[in-house]
Amino acid sequence: MTDFYTTIVRPILFSGLKADPEWLHHQTLHTLHWLDAEAPSGIRDGLMQWMQTLYAVADPRFQQTLWNCSFSNPIGLAAGFDKDGMATGVWPAFGFGFAEVGTVTAQAQPGNPQPRLFRLMDDWAALNRMGFNNQGASRLARRLSQHRARPAQFPIGINLGKSKVTPLEEAAQDYLTSFQQLKMLGDYFVVNVSSPNTPGLRSLQSIDQLEPIFAALQQENRDRKPLLVKIAPDLADDDVRAVVDLAQQYELAGMIATNTTIRRDGLKTQVLAATGKPIQEEAGGISGAPVKDRSTEVIRLIYQHTQGRLPIIGVGGIFTAEDAWEKITAGASLLQVYTGWIYEGPGMVKRVLQGLGHKLDQAGLGSIADAVGLAHRTD
Repeated sequence: MTDFYTTIVRPILFSGLKADPEWLHHQTLHTLHWLDAEAPSGIRDGLMQWMQTLYAVADPRFQQTLWNCSFSNPIGLAAGFDKDGMATGVWPAFGFGFAEVGTVTAQAQPGNPQPRLFRLMDDWAALNRMGFNNQGASRLARRLSQHRARPAQFPIGINLGKSKVTPLEEAAQDYLTSFQQLKMLGDYFVVNVSSPNTPGLRSLQSIDQLEPIFAALQQENRDRKPLLVKIAPDLADDDVRAVVDLAQQYELAGMIATNTTIRRDGLKTQVLAATGKPIQEEAGGISGAPVKDRSTEVIRLIYQHTQGRLPIIGVGGIFTAEDAWEKITAGASLLQVYTGWIYEGPGMVKRVLQGLGHKLDQAGLGSIADAVGLAHRTD
């Protein structure tokens, strides 16, 4: 299946002759939604079992419990792929250990003008300026409430963002509104203040603006749902430490490192083929290989600063088992993929997990939890 995807399917999908990446993304999601929510049970069950055989790995060494949630393996689907929770019951069949839906905002919004999603194939990357396009928190709440039951041991995270029309000074109430509607439907929640595609959003990473958001959410969070914050790779190290300190002060459950980058240095792509404009002039965040090293640096920094006491979800530039191992040994307990999954195909999770199994064997470790932060113990 790996060779078929990379040699046949990917060249067709990436050729640019059929449709833009966002159209293909929507078609994929609608198909998976049909399978998850509308297909006759016999067809659904048969296809899901077939997919599990192709893509899933059952290895007790990968099991972890974090925040009272059981994770069958550390590889999750990152936020942004299934913004509106269209296919939450299908993701386990692709081998994922968890999935994060959203980013969702208090108000439904169309996002930024199209086209807004581009592949940078020479860089194994993507450029997006989606702008939190989603159907809103109330619609997501209804869908998650009515969805077919997912496997009991498959955690779903919910990524919360600020509505574009909401002024920055009212951001805390905006996040709170979404959380109030969704708090009983997610296994963990993420405060996303690091997307570059909502005007002013990244300024919310400053301590004086971030503190009211944490305060409002934790005051509402009587059931102590795990609350994490997702930060940008472009933050200076001192600013990362400041956010970590604030997260610990407000008893957040963890950090997600990192979001997309606004940096353009080191790219092979100089002109965006779809627009004909220099890449330096194109707005949006870049994901994939260009963010890999910095996201790992941020993971390492957080782990060192907290002495490993604050769980980290690592995301950014994961394509192979080696990429995943670097982030885990740097300090990430869990990982998320998006761009790498698009480039490598649906068999990617299985290949990465099999590779991680080999890494555990080579290191003489009995579980993936034993590998978390390993680089700090062997430096």
